[in-house]
Amino acid sequence: MDPSGFVDVLQNTFATVALLVSAAIIPSLIVGLCVAVFQATTSINEQTLSFLPRLLITIAAIALGVNWGLQQLMDFFTMIITMIPEVVN
Repeated sequence: MDPSGFVDVLQNTFATVALLVSAAIIPSLIVGLCVAVFQATTSINEQTLSFLPRLLITIAAIALGVNWGLQQLMDFFTMIITMIPEVVN
């Protein structure tokens, strides 16, 4: 296998990791922004008001996306396994 093949595998790895992480982080960022705007408009500076909604949304996003995330990982793993003969030769 030429070096460009290894670069493609590395790019696919980073893309898969970024996709799986962003599926859990982006909802938390959106809720955090909404809570921050709410706190700024009402002058409420309570730390738990900021933390608890983000925690619940992150847990919900992970729980709802676990099937999709595992499918993405299995597809990636299958791709890696099918590429083994190309690397060996």
